[in-house]
Amino acid sequence: MRVVVAPDKFKGSLTAAQVADRVAAGLTRAAPGVKVVKVPVADGGDGTVEAAVSAGYRRVPVRAEGPTGDAVATAYAERGGVAVVELADVSGLRQLPGRRLAARTASSYGTGQVIGVALDAGCRRIVLGIGGSACTDGGAGMVQALGGRLCDARGAEVGRGGAALAAVESLDLAGLHPALRQTEVVVASDVDNPLLGPRGAAAVYGPQKGASAADVVQLDAALARWAEAVHQATGVDAVGTPGAGAAGGVGFAALAVLGATLRPGIDLILDLVGFPAALPGARLVITGEGSLDAQTLHGKAPAGVARAARSAGIPAVAVAGRSLLSPAELEPAGILAAYALTDIEPDPDRCMTEAGPLLERLAAKIAVDWVTDQHKETSSS
Repeated sequence: MRVVVAPDKFKGSLTAAQVADRVAAGLTRAAPGVKVVKVPVADGGDGTVEAAVSAGYRRVPVRAEGPTGDAVATAYAERGGVAVVELADVSGLRQLPGRRLAARTASSYGTGQVIGVALDAGCRRIVLGIGGSACTDGGAGMVQALGGRLCDARGAEVGRGGAALAAVESLDLAGLHPALRQTEVVVASDVDNPLLGPRGAAAVYGPQKGASAADVVQLDAALARWAEAVHQATGVDAVGTPGAGAAGGVGFAALAVLGATLRPGIDLILDLVGFPAALPGARLVITGEGSLDAQTLHGKAPAGVARAARSAGIPAVAVAGRSLLSPAELEPAGILAAYALTDIEPDPDRCMTEAGPLLERLAAKIAVDWVTDQHKETSSS
């Protein structure tokens, strides 16, 4: 009996690798003969680099600018000339000093710095996960870090952040990192928003980053100026492209300036970590995340894992801190059952602080429900 364990993180309590370790421990204790294959996953946001490292990529430490300019310790993952860069780990909300939101001034500059280090190291395929962004700068900071010059009417370079884009008159790409011409850039994103307008980066995601109603109007106008400068410099009009509004517009800059392609985050990460290769011969897939809810069904990791398992004819179940979805809602996503920590521990605080031991108990229950009985049936047939 082979079981593939492919969870995302339990945010605030366990990394994806720790979830996989705990589930594996509970399974093997309850069913000693089971072989467990652990494949921690992510969906392009927090934990993307860690998932790649768990799959055998090399962690490469980098010092870069955080979203408001402070130096942060970050890293990318590398294997065979492929670099996995996680925006959340350098330009993300969790890198804001004191978690103070900075919708007008936060920048993606550090993300461009990390990409530049990977290019300098010879990487010629960049996989960029862009979930969890703190900025609404249209990816302008990323472009600046890679050698682009954003100039105002006097020819002076504009500052960082979305609000500063109100002064942009032109974009000079003469100094853009030359290795980008020979590099494939792939963006992991599940967002289909355009850059501008009522469904754009500022309107939809700006308030989550601290933007007031007035800020949203100003940021949207500033992004429009940036988009016009990009169009003049590149001839590319990506404003309305689905996904251009991802990560405060980083998707736009990746498409229009870096020549990137966009792929659903979980599908891209599953390929990177070798999930398809782990499926042949498996009798069960266990996925999961901290909260199974409506967002799970729209591109989050468990739904992607379950979809891939179902395509391979393998049943999938999920573990979670809590589940807000009914069996009828989970089944179309390919998740045949959900096992939540709150099922065995009603105190949410204990579910956070004791998530590891509780997960092992849940995994033992999964073994009874899905592994030992099937194993007996297989042995007797």
